[in-house]
Amino acid sequence: MSTESLAGTIVHMPALGESVDEGTVTRWLKQPGDRVTAEEPLLEVATDKVDTEIPSPVTGVLQRILAEENDVVVVGAELAVTTDADTGAGSVNAAPVPSVPAPAAQPASPPAAVPPVPVTTAPAVRSSPEPAPTPPVTAKPVPDSDGTVVEKLPRIRQTIARRMVESLQVAAQLTSVVEVDVTAIAALRAAHKDDFHARTGIKLSFLPFFAKAAIAALPQHRVLNASLNPEVTEVSYFEHCHLGMAVDSERGLMVPVIRDAHTMSIEDLARAIADKAERVRTGTISPDELSGGTFTLTNTGSRGALFDTPIINQPQTGILGTGTVVERLVPTRDDGGLRIDVRSMAYLSLSYDHRIVDGADAARFLTAVKHTLEHGFTAADLS
Repeated sequence: MSTESLAGTIVHMPALGESVDEGTVTRWLKQPGDRVTAEEPLLEVATDKVDTEIPSPVTGVLQRILAEENDVVVVGAELAVTTDADTGAGSVNAAPVPSVPAPAAQPASPPAAVPPVPVTTAPAVRSSPEPAPTPPVTAKPVPDSDGTVVEKLPRIRQTIARRMVESLQVAAQLTSVVEVDVTAIAALRAAHKDDFHARTGIKLSFLPFFAKAAIAALPQHRVLNASLNPEVTEVSYFEHCHLGMAVDSERGLMVPVIRDAHTMSIEDLARAIADKAERVRTGTISPDELSGGTFTLTNTGSRGALFDTPIINQPQTGILGTGTVVERLVPTRDDGGLRIDVRSMAYLSLSYDHRIVDGADAARFLTAVKHTLEHGFTAADLS
């Protein structure tokens, strides 16, 4: 968002997503006097949902910074002023930017017309041999005498902390765990992963199978694809599944939402999961993509955990955690005889809101997911 004036183009805080009305300036990527091109990132802004970069609306020179780092700025407020690359000024048809007042004339001198003073004294265009200014170096926290380092939590981590506590305070949360044999899926992956990668450019993991099985079970267990109102007097049951996918990133845990996941194939889900995860990790996910989920999946096994007790993503009623897949010696019965086989095994942990979901409901849902994972997929699901 920007407006043009005689003195330059004012960069405004853009809309940051539904229900987001302010953001915190975390870092300026350019300094006054730096040349910028249109759509080049000017600064980083943190909201309760996501960290994002604000681009320059024009090609030119950053003339003045109007919001300092750590300032909380509302949507529509002024962030900076830039000048046109060629003329050093913006459009002559727009209302002027308020200029710095001119100094008072000396009494002994006759009054003279004072030209408008630009909003900054930085040169409009830097000469080519002149080096670009070095961005300020952020001071690192200094350890105290016993080596303890105190750092301020990033805003997004503060938000995560607050929401996790709020979720536990709001809902009566329990977790049920089942063990699932994914040997058949492991065999499918081994047989088709090369062709799948050649066709899609995506590695075929266990995660889209887990997602597909969970989504398939939700219509028969709709209490887990639902939302309670704050007064706990009404419940909304959803026909669609907007699947939240917990993604680990350097900025913190985020949960992008895959819209209409119930309409997707294994390949569609694999593409969507890879796309959302990549854009979370590169900081290009939009705030609107982080809300509106009806059920959440978290891959707690991605770092080797056997299982976890995930916290519900409010106002949802359930979240499914998938543990790491490990090969184990497992006793099985075949034609009445006992045998020991090497099987690919994993744990599924379902945290649910016990205010509306009973333990039997959770167990039935997990059993349905388990059955699909053990018997429900063939090579045709990958074509």
